[in-house]
Amino acid sequence: MHTSTLLLYLIAVSAVMITPGPSMLLALNNGACYGMRVALWGMAGAVLSDLLLIAAVGCGLGALLQTSEQLFSVVKWLGAAYLLYLAWGMWRAPAQPLRAEALAGGGQGGAAAFWRAVLVGLSNPKGVLFFSAFLPQFIRPDAPMAEQYLVLALISALVDCLMMSLYAFGGRHAMRTFSARVMRGVNRGCAGLLAAMAVGLTLYRRSDAV
Repeated sequence: MHTSTLLLYLIAVSAVMITPGPSMLLALNNGACYGMRVALWGMAGAVLSDLLLIAAVGCGLGALLQTSEQLFSVVKWLGAAYLLYLAWGMWRAPAQPLRAEALAGGGQGGAAAFWRAVLVGLSNPKGVLFFSAFLPQFIRPDAPMAEQYLVLALISALVDCLMMSLYAFGGRHAMRTFSARVMRGVNRGCAGLLAAMAVGLTLYRRSDAV
């Protein structure tokens, strides 16, 4: 791929991924409430979901979702239900100040954060449809497809990891000295945004990705 194409893709995907979404909110909440070790596990899960989604697009899943109303609806409603489940869990999370053990990742399993981030990424049909409409614009039909998808997938993963790191570090340093009352507000604020995204996902249509 040409350097100019890679640079354009890097700029475009950075502009898209810096916008707060479910994965970014999870990174912020993990960093603020559980510390960077747990946040890093969550980032790894989100990156894996990105790679899997791009691989699925390369194998034709995006085109299948665009043509199958039933499959799209199933994935959409499952994704919305899972976001609501996460929002409910954050809303009910016990409020406590961010102590030293939380900063080190105590009280919350890294594996749980990893799989939660994977499921958030994979249960969102907007991600598949977005990559389906976005990636082909940077693919040269006269060059090997697999190598190009692999390069773009790695760039997407690195950018996503960088953006989530900014959210997680910001959450950690902003909340480390806050009281239990403020931490409750952080949890419930993230819960409200996730619930709003779940509602927005139910209203999302396949044509919106075009």
